[in-house]
Amino acid sequence: MNPLTAYEMWYGRDEPPPEVISLRAGAVDVEFQDGALRYLRLGQREMIRHIYSAVRDVNWNTIPGRRSGLAVNTSDDHFQINFDSFHEGGPLAFRWHATIEGGADGTISYTMDGRVERDFRYCRIGFCILHPVDGVAGARYRAATPEGELTGTLPELIEPQRMVDGLERPLFPACSRLVVEVDGGTQIVTEFEGDLFEMEDQRNWTDGSFKTYCTPIILGYPHQAKAGQEFFQKVTVKIEAPATPSRAAQPARQELIRLTLGEATGETLPKLGFGMPGHHQPLDEREAGLIADLRPAHLKAELHLGKPGWPSALDRALSAAERCGCALELALFLSDDSEEALEALRERLRGAAVARLIVFHEDQAPLGTTSTRWLEQARRHLEPVLPDTLFVGGTNGNFAELNRQRPDLSLMDGVAYTINPQVHLPDERNLIDAIQAQHDTVVTALSFSGALPISVSSVTLKPPFNQAATEEEAGPAPGELPPEVDQRQISLFAAAWTVGSLRSLASGGADSVTYYETTGWRGLMETAAGSPLPDKFRSLPGMLFPVYWVFAFLAPSPGAALHALAWDEPLLVEGLAFGQGSRLGVLVANLQPRPQPVELTGLPNGQVSMRRLYDESMLVAATDPAGFAGRASPVAIRDGTLTHSLEPYETAFVEGSPG
Repeated sequence: MNPLTAYEMWYGRDEPPPEVISLRAGAVDVEFQDGALRYLRLGQREMIRHIYSAVRDVNWNTIPGRRSGLAVNTSDDHFQINFDSFHEGGPLAFRWHATIEGGADGTISYTMDGRVERDFRYCRIGFCILHPVDGVAGARYRAATPEGELTGTLPELIEPQRMVDGLERPLFPACSRLVVEVDGGTQIVTEFEGDLFEMEDQRNWTDGSFKTYCTPIILGYPHQAKAGQEFFQKVTVKIEAPATPSRAAQPARQELIRLTLGEATGETLPKLGFGMPGHHQPLDEREAGLIADLRPAHLKAELHLGKPGWPSALDRALSAAERCGCALELALFLSDDSEEALEALRERLRGAAVARLIVFHEDQAPLGTTSTRWLEQARRHLEPVLPDTLFVGGTNGNFAELNRQRPDLSLMDGVAYTINPQVHLPDERNLIDAIQAQHDTVVTALSFSGALPISVSSVTLKPPFNQAATEEEAGPAPGELPPEVDQRQISLFAAAWTVGSLRSLASGGADSVTYYETTGWRGLMETAAGSPLPDKFRSLPGMLFPVYWVFAFLAPSPGAALHALAWDEPLLVEGLAFGQGSRLGVLVANLQPRPQPVELTGLPNGQVSMRRLYDESMLVAATDPAGFAGRASPVAIRDGTLTHSLEPYETAFVEGSPG
């Protein structure tokens, strides 16, 4: 009997997927989910990705709302939605009423009418409107500002969000009306009432969108709310197209998704490694063997030379890397007085296999980039004993820091930054929306780093710390998960998301990527001791998480050539294809909590094998590695096509010969 429910296997928590209501306003299709509008489409073209109201506290934490009184009235070409939402966290308490209307002429409006229940400070209360990157990057815009109309072009590469007097500067000054002109003469017109709105390039934080938000950050933050204070905002969207597509010509989604396999792209799989676990316990014999089976290029350890525990952390990392048969990746955090510690480190590293040293200063690491002073110091002490090691600089924060504070590359052998998909929103769809932006971070980094290799170190599901916090935060309440732990780490969703992340980073040209940790609740498998909070984090002692099998499938083909894989619905499925010698591998992953038929074309005729990782096979995959590895089924390929129905969040592993 499986001790996990289907929902826990899908995404780590025992609750059904959120209800998605399909709506129509004239020729515009839109979805309503969790109080927000998503994926406004005209025909097959996505125009607006997301409209939602955000309530964020003094440290930019998003305070979720409890909705009540939902009423949805729909007809063939118009709709109206009403509900109430209450947000409470710490001193913050805010209540508002929502009215959402979609008219037969295609106009959609969203109104927030709110009231503050007690005094509190906050960083944002109000609407966020997300434009998708595809079709919008490179588009012309017109913005009505208090100083007059501005025009410009939205960036193709990720635009740095620069700082002026300690405050983030938007792409253009705050506006009350925004018009984005996309191909074919269509205009996306957005009007704002109740506040002025700024725009930022959210790809800086791997959100796949341009975000228009209030209140203008240029005015400063945090803000003070007083009990009884009222908030009113309204956003109105109108799609103005030269010709309105007929209803019959615009299905909301394709029933069958076709993926087409192509030739080698010239890119390769990056060097893949994993982080040392945060629980600081050494790998046992079984764990070391399972990690070694993944053939990691490296294990990553953080050494904080200003703190007394760094020698023990290094000893654990050296031992783990030796047992797993790989090199180390060391993130080195220097203090203002690290000369003595660097001397001690030099002796400990003599003869060690170190792939790269990522050099930071302890205070600057999350908010800035490595200066030449610290790289020079690290090289001077450590290069004599590590002549083949790459000395890398960058940021321990988000790509935003690297992009806005582009470092002096003169002493760098590579550039590093971190990635997580939850800087802003935590739901599954937001994580999926963030996949493609990872590619854009690599391409943008390469545009200013020359030929230096890009190391994405590390990729995690949640932020490892709150980089935006300006005040001390209380730790988790007893019985609650730490903020850096995501219940979905154990899930099929995490494996499917990782397939997309790998595809995105590899196709962008990343040289190396460090994913997750080896063991524990941010890892590839649970420890033998099991979850410290089994009611909250529903892992089984010693279980392999589904993400383990993504890397196991890649392990026999390190550095394999990527093959083109094209499909029309990137938000619904993901895929990764590669070839090396006589081995052709394809991963296809369902990003939805519902079955999805797919057709994979371009395969060589003959026979391939397919393994399926889904809710009916997850327990075997988790507890019996040999049994799951032997579950491959032969599939005959005729006319180059494999047709398969993916179960919710299933990842299918297809393996064959290039033919």
